[in-house]
Amino acid sequence: MSDYIVSARKYRPKSFSTLLGQDNIAGTLKNSIIRGQLAHAYLFCGPRGVGKTSAARIFAKTINCSNPSADMEPCGECESCRSFAEGRSYCIHELDAASNNGVEDIKALMDQVQIPPQVGKYSVYIIDEVHMLSQSAFNAFLKTLEEPPSHAIFILATTEKHKIIPTILSRCQTYDFNRIGIPDMVRNLRGIASREGITIDDESLHVIAHKADGAMRDALTIFDQTVAFCGNEVKYEDVIRNLGIIDYDYTFSLVDCFLAGDYGKAMLIFDELLAKGFGALHFMSALSSHFRDLLVSRTGGLDSLLDLPASLKQRYAAQAARCSIKYLYDSLAITTECEAGYRASANPRLHIEFALMKLAFVDSGSPAGMTMEAPAAPVATPATAPVATPATAPVVAPEPVAAPAPESVATPAPIAAPEPIVAPAPISHSGQAERDPEPSGASSATEGRESPAAPEPRRPAVKTGASLSMSSLMGTREAAPVEVEAAPAEPVGELPSDELLREKWKQLAAGTAQVRLSNALANAKLEFSEREGYRIVTFSVINEAQKKWIEDRILRELEARMRALASSDRIRLEIAVIPEEAQEKINYMPAEKAQDLMNRNEEVRAFVADLGLDIK
Repeated sequence: MSDYIVSARKYRPKSFSTLLGQDNIAGTLKNSIIRGQLAHAYLFCGPRGVGKTSAARIFAKTINCSNPSADMEPCGECESCRSFAEGRSYCIHELDAASNNGVEDIKALMDQVQIPPQVGKYSVYIIDEVHMLSQSAFNAFLKTLEEPPSHAIFILATTEKHKIIPTILSRCQTYDFNRIGIPDMVRNLRGIASREGITIDDESLHVIAHKADGAMRDALTIFDQTVAFCGNEVKYEDVIRNLGIIDYDYTFSLVDCFLAGDYGKAMLIFDELLAKGFGALHFMSALSSHFRDLLVSRTGGLDSLLDLPASLKQRYAAQAARCSIKYLYDSLAITTECEAGYRASANPRLHIEFALMKLAFVDSGSPAGMTMEAPAAPVATPATAPVATPATAPVVAPEPVAAPAPESVATPAPIAAPEPIVAPAPISHSGQAERDPEPSGASSATEGRESPAAPEPRRPAVKTGASLSMSSLMGTREAAPVEVEAAPAEPVGELPSDELLREKWKQLAAGTAQVRLSNALANAKLEFSEREGYRIVTFSVINEAQKKWIEDRILRELEARMRALASSDRIRLEIAVIPEEAQEKINYMPAEKAQDLMNRNEEVRAFVADLGLDIK
């Protein structure tokens, strides 16, 4: 039989220094040992696999250690440490509340608590999964937990704090353990791989860390599974195939297809992933995450929100530079809407394929680039000019007609219309004019009804006599005179002056509907600076609560309004707090107001002194 031990047990933390991602808790526990301020009951709560039971064991071992180090780490050599390591300690007891959750089990525990420790100073009782205790067991435990013997310390661990009754919570010092960050997990996995002689790249480590979702135990389990599959030479392709994760290359290729308007290739990629066994909802979730990461890469100052290796960050930055903020926002809206409606859809695959088609057309706002056949009857449509070519482009029709073209070309309706690719009135007017040279005073609406080939309202305009290809439309869309403009890739506008910014700030404050916020903005202290091509407007408020409220609720909206007022995208708003010593004192009480009036007016002071008035 092999002596193999899984990594989650082999590399379990044995000291506070090896407790990963919980530095604040480790520091608090060590300080309580140094000062001799040990509580009789602790509650460790948090997600699975983040070190709750390990921290309890380290804490119990340290308080019973005969020769702890200067920074309160167990020596590992005294009798107490060795007995604990060998599993024969009589002063550290572990109880699984999931299988010992009755009243009789708690009564047996209370009898055991009365026995003093044979080695060490304290008898420590670690109760894991304490939320599994029954209601009657909790009630039986209350008195002992509130007033245990002086040598007894209880450490309760749970993943579901909300299931513990309040009377238990009030008797314990509560420590909330956090999920372990991806950089910490990657660093720890890299060290373990080095000690085990395993070659693995950073991309694979990040995939494992993402899959673990903040739990180091899960990460080590996945690491063992990966090594068992790949051997000592772990490659990225093997990791994603073993864990069932969609490769980044697929999502990058999909976005390239969307930017090129090639929805057909995107659907083929989707079909390929389905053939490999990936779930359709998993596919859409990965695509949403990709758009989110692109949006983060596209927005300056948010690099800390990307938990990715450096090579992937560069790929995201390169692709994000080709996308506008509006494009990414609209695409993310489509994918999240698709995820929300997936389970309610009668045809889930068609539901996702339709979302992929919308993503390919999101840049123009409507699927006007789809290839389709022309109507049977010839219709001369000057309204196609904004989509394919400028207004001077010749109109192609099966039957040559000698109708004068200048009138239809000069018609301003296609250019002035808010949706130039629809514009049914100019289409019918032009078509009737070429087939039936009636007087120009005839109603265009009447002509539209008489013409059997007149297009229906809001139907995408197409060139007659030919099919439109996606590549031709995508190639000419940028030249369209009335194209819907996407958000600029770079900030536009001149850098505004301080005087202009002060003037627009007053307008911003005056135009704010909320009275308190309007007053706060009007009275804010303004400072101006330049950074990274932006004018930074720093406004100061009087306290942290006011600052947090503005940052969380309305700062981005204020920034957008300020940019609109100043007609410049090169403006950023930042908020600060006026130091307390620099704030002007405000008198609230009548006595304070009277004293202030006397200090500022000598006549009032003399009047009060002459009459002997009491201003208190």
